Amino acid sequence: MDEATCHIEPPAYFTRLATRLEPTADIVKKTLKSRDRVVHLLYLKSVVDMMQLQEIVVKPFYEMSAEQNFAEYIQSLPYETKMPTGDEEVLIEITKGNVFVMIDKQITLLELKLVAANAVQEAIMEPTIHGPQLGLSESIETNINVMRQRYHKPSLIIEPMQLEDASNRDIALIYDGERVKPQLLKIIRKRILTLEVELVQGSSDLQYYMNNKKYSLFPTSLLTERPDRILHNMAVGKVIILVDGSPHAIIAPTTFFDFMLSMEDAYYSFWVVSLIRFLRYAGLFTCIMLPSIYVGVTSYTPEVLRTELALTVAASRIGVPYPSFIEVFFMLIFIELLTEASMRLPNSISATATTVGGLILGTAAVEAALTSNIMVIVVSLVAISTFVIPISEMNYAVRVCRFLLLLYTTAFGLAGMVLGMLGLLLYLVNKDSFSEPYLRMFWKNRQEELKADDS
Repeated sequence: MDEATCHIEPPAYFTRLATRLEPTADIVKKTLKSRDRVVHLLYLKSVVDMMQLQEIVVKPFYEMSAEQNFAEYIQSLPYETKMPTGDEEVLIEITKGNVFVMIDKQITLLELKLVAANAVQEAIMEPTIHGPQLGLSESIETNINVMRQRYHKPSLIIEPMQLEDASNRDIALIYDGERVKPQLLKIIRKRILTLEVELVQGSSDLQYYMNNKKYSLFPTSLLTERPDRILHNMAVGKVIILVDGSPHAIIAPTTFFDFMLSMEDAYYSFWVVSLIRFLRYAGLFTCIMLPSIYVGVTSYTPEVLRTELALTVAASRIGVPYPSFIEVFFMLIFIELLTEASMRLPNSISATATTVGGLILGTAAVEAALTSNIMVIVVSLVAISTFVIPISEMNYAVRVCRFLLLLYTTAFGLAGMVLGMLGLLLYLVNKDSFSEPYLRMFWKNRQEELKADDS
């Protein structure tokens, strides 16, 4: 525990500090009175150990006799001391789990930090090699504590709300009051308050119902279980939505490029990150385009290939009894079945079962002339490329786009593939996420927009 003392004029100072922190819901202001003694307390209940506060401060205050000096008792506690230099330092110390204690003209900061690390779990859906492995828990109080422990700014605001459905679940909007755009907050609050649903069981349900376009192909908000991703987005002015009973947070708004970022990118050099991100976008292109290119070239315009390659492709398809587009659909559906099976099976056997199943069925399909060797290579590349995308929500959207583009190519050849891609780009250009452009590459928070307006 740390203790810091200084002398200053009450009660205006106490009121001024409390006003700075009042926008957040977890701020607690208390005044203890006993006989002629008055003590002011200011703290954040989400990061303070209430048991220690009761035992160290509250109970001794009321149990001491009139002759005993409570200020001397506080000073006698065997903690380290330091002198705060101003309001900002005091506010930051409060956000770190310190309790502000004012006795007459004396200020004491007691560190009674509540650490909820034992109640959280490891991130499962977004694993990384480098960086923290911590994930969220199903308790909204624990998750707020995790956020507070890692974001020590007085402008961090916790705004509690309650869903008006059968569950009456508690939710919390978390954001940096200095960086978030007021219009964004209005939109999110309105969508939550105007929900007309019978039951919301978790963050996934709330994310779906908050989307004003129910048949949107691409996600407009991001589900995450990683505190580091939450803090990264909150620091640039986005809003975090926590739902009690759910180990995932909703990040809003999001752009297309947010789904292509991994949190461990920050731990590599510029050149390594550039290569990794290039590979991700190359994998995205391969996942969407490669099956359509195969069908378009083999069925409609084989002359675009070199003669040797065209002959190799044609030779590999000798004995295959149906057109290439049926072959592609058959193999893609087979891969989708393997993917779903790997997700539903227990972790101990999923990898073995899907690997063995893929090898046996793939080899048998080639030997039975149901597909060609080149088709197996194409589908394998597509399957690998699919999982290069870091966020599973975008992964599913890309898989759907792959089939839609394949239908266009089957009907109209390579021209249909080009038209399908143009249509997809137009769709993304016209799409928005909570009134923010979906294809915006660089996010501007409130402070940056104000600076741009002033200049």
